[in-house]
Amino acid sequence: MKLKPSDINKLEKFLEKIKSDTYPELPSDLHTNISIQMFDFFKNKYQLPSQAKILDIGCGQGVALELFIKNNFKPIGITLNQDDVASCLQKGFDVREMDQSFLDFEDESFDFIWCRHCIEHSVFPYFTLSEIFRVLKSKGYLYIEVPAPETSCKHQANKNHYSVLGKQMWLELFKRTGLIVLDVLDINFTTGAGPDTYWCVIQQKP
Repeated sequence: MKLKPSDINKLEKFLEKIKSDTYPELPSDLHTNISIQMFDFFKNKYQLPSQAKILDIGCGQGVALELFIKNNFKPIGITLNQDDVASCLQKGFDVREMDQSFLDFEDESFDFIWCRHCIEHSVFPYFTLSEIFRVLKSKGYLYIEVPAPETSCKHQANKNHYSVLGKQMWLELFKRTGLIVLDVLDINFTTGAGPDTYWCVIQQKP
């Protein structure tokens, strides 16, 4: 399928419209602690090269970027929220305003991609995964974490969540993209609204 100029115009207008749905990702103890725990789990089980290039998709205000720098890696963050970009730049992080579905990087640029609570914000996650796959190096690793649907927190009702899919659908999309699933982990906890669950999936590009 080849998009006509009118089709491209419609898509650009739609993406510009939903850009206003973004919101600053302020650090929280819950998300900071999960990031620390899951990155510790990853680095204790899998090995990245020295000075590995890391892409943090949906970097928020830099919680994971700080972890990566402390471990002597070279991270780049992307986000669509201008407040988050400004906050990260003030902290000295390399962060760009960029859509996760249209990555402005060369093929096979990164040793590791961290995508925590971001791909559910994609209106076409299969396409987004194909872009992630493209910029990930062969034998590189991908960490994806998503909220489960229909928990007490009702993540599917968040105005900026467009793809809160079931676990098996996510795993099927990862497989179709060409990724190898290495670990699937459930994070279960309780919030003020009640029980909640996140799914973490560690993958590798062949």
